[in-house]
Amino acid sequence: MQLGLSESLSSLVSRRFVAARDAGHLIFSSTHLATVRTSSIPYQVRYCPALAKKPTGAPKPDKAPSGPKPDPFQDPSPDLLLAQIPRENPSHVLVLNKFPVIPNHFILATKAWQSQTDLLDKEDLEAAFACIKAWAEGSQPEGQGSKKLFAFFNSGDESGASQPHRHLQFLPVEAMAQGDSENWQPLIDAVARQPTSSGTGYQHLAQVPFAHFARPLPPNPSSETLHQIYLSLYRAAVATAKGGLSDAGQVAGPAAISYNLAMTETTMLICPRRSESARIMVDSTAAVDVAEAGVVALNGTVLAGTLMVKAEAEWDELRRNSTSLHNVLAAIGYPQPDAREVSLL
Repeated sequence: MQLGLSESLSSLVSRRFVAARDAGHLIFSSTHLATVRTSSIPYQVRYCPALAKKPTGAPKPDKAPSGPKPDPFQDPSPDLLLAQIPRENPSHVLVLNKFPVIPNHFILATKAWQSQTDLLDKEDLEAAFACIKAWAEGSQPEGQGSKKLFAFFNSGDESGASQPHRHLQFLPVEAMAQGDSENWQPLIDAVARQPTSSGTGYQHLAQVPFAHFARPLPPNPSSETLHQIYLSLYRAAVATAKGGLSDAGQVAGPAAISYNLAMTETTMLICPRRSESARIMVDSTAAVDVAEAGVVALNGTVLAGTLMVKAEAEWDELRRNSTSLHNVLAAIGYPQPDAREVSLL
């Protein structure tokens, strides 16, 4: 797919992001950043003070919202809309995230409403890969080298998904890494460096305490190839979560499990989810103004090796005790099956 943009994707996103932020059309929230290693793997832990606002009480009945939740991707605001792609007969829209914590966070959404909990189709994956490719090709100012996009998808109640209209999200890797001096790298890149098992066809990193399956992408993959790789990873995730291949033949319709998907120019990675969040012990007196302090929720950014908390007490605990981070990661996913089990997937 050719995006058909009049300027490079990275230039378009950066220019419009600054304009929307400065005009107040999007609300950028800064984060405090620390790198925590567990089982030798570096994870970014971000603390966002803007999230640490405890509700003052339930809304009055006459003020309660009525009707369905607004859909930000149906006729998106012109102030956030980047483009409709492809230019001829567009199937998707590119929009800025209205509440980013990473600069230049943008979203690919289906132009017509489709469900976030249905399986991705060829067009979704083709459009997402086109964005990843376009970012790399248009991000080489003054010989600084190629820049990378991290794409992720949240599907299902336990995945961290917040909108029912189908969308994938993109974060520039350089924006995530900014200010991090602890040799952090996206988790998906560390997984991608592992050899593909001759018995299973998948890559995984043994130190990661949740089940995950990755496969390399060939250069310039077709939409059919992308979809076949996605379905193979999805089947492995379903078999891990449900203990069998009862949904082995599924290629469309509602997903059988909650999961996160991640993609770069070279790798696709999936993680079946059994819980959206995990609880850690925190000093309740230090988090008195935060709702549900001690509950850490994760979405697909965990596959980049980054997560965010809303309370300083949570941030302090995860920085101080890497075992707490390990326990959170283990709780949100399933145990990695052994090689013999994987070979049967």
